[in-house]
Amino acid sequence: MALPVSHPHSHLLIYPTLVQWMSRMQSAENHIIFLETKRDEVESALLAHVEAASKGENSEIMALAQEVLMAGGKRWRPILILLSYQLAGGEDESEIMPLALAFEMIHTATLVHDDINDGAKFRRNVPTLHERYDSARALIAGDYLFVEGFGLGGRYDEQIVRLMANCCAQIASAELMQLRHVGNLATTPEDYYQIISGKTAGPFAAGCTAAALVAGASPALSDILGQFGLELGLAFQIVDDLLDLEGDERMGKPRGTDVIEGKMTLPLIHSLTLSHGDDRRRLADVIAGFHHGLWDELTELLNRAGSFGYAQTLTNNHLERAIDALLQFPKSEARDALEWLTRQVIERHE
Repeated sequence: MALPVSHPHSHLLIYPTLVQWMSRMQSAENHIIFLETKRDEVESALLAHVEAASKGENSEIMALAQEVLMAGGKRWRPILILLSYQLAGGEDESEIMPLALAFEMIHTATLVHDDINDGAKFRRNVPTLHERYDSARALIAGDYLFVEGFGLGGRYDEQIVRLMANCCAQIASAELMQLRHVGNLATTPEDYYQIISGKTAGPFAAGCTAAALVAGASPALSDILGQFGLELGLAFQIVDDLLDLEGDERMGKPRGTDVIEGKMTLPLIHSLTLSHGDDRRRLADVIAGFHHGLWDELTELLNRAGSFGYAQTLTNNHLERAIDALLQFPKSEARDALEWLTRQVIERHE
């Protein structure tokens, strides 16, 4: 009896899932290497700026500011700006790097000020600036980072400067609105979206739009990249809310920080809206008097209302719209990297 003839690619037929998995792993590794290269470029440029500023008349305040500016982080915002510039046709990275650094400095300034307002003790697992020194010095360091950011952004044309100014104004308005809603159990989903659009998604959108404009893209294409940034930023913030409730060491702060500070995040708002009777009354009491001994009960109440699943669904919707915006651009290394980076937002939660 003749032996069965082996198909030359029978191992591919038998193990398609393994082959696909290996292909995805290789693709992921390539993206990680590419993005780490971009992150290293940002770190080098930031360090060069800090070193130059440290030799001038503002060396004392830069020494203070650099403690938080150079404390690490994934550098999502400047990387998004570099890749958006490349996707929109930009070729000279030195043209866009000052803008990428400007947005990172402004972002860091807002973190310093947020930490003061919130009385936060830790940021990225290290004591916050006002805890290490005092609120006055931390406030000055934050102000200085704003000035440095606008100094870099001011090199660009008026359209870019106005975009940055409007972005910062929206951050301030959203921060004030969030303060008004601390502990407010009547906060609506519309209130929540207005807050995170100003504080998180707006800067993502402004950075991507500005990068496209610097690259010479048309207003229409710049708006598409801005929409990508907006949707990505919304998803990013909702995932942050979920991680705060579920606990994740990557957050760099204790679990439940937002709940303890009285911030009304999406899962809480959804559960308060959907719950009725005894569940609604108990949920209100748990949120108002929250302490770490109430974690199990809070989680149960949120699960009962389907609030974790609701937040996850909205995250997926925003990410799908972000990717739809990217797919309006031709396939390229930058588009592939941005698409992969977008999918990592949900990976942060899963």
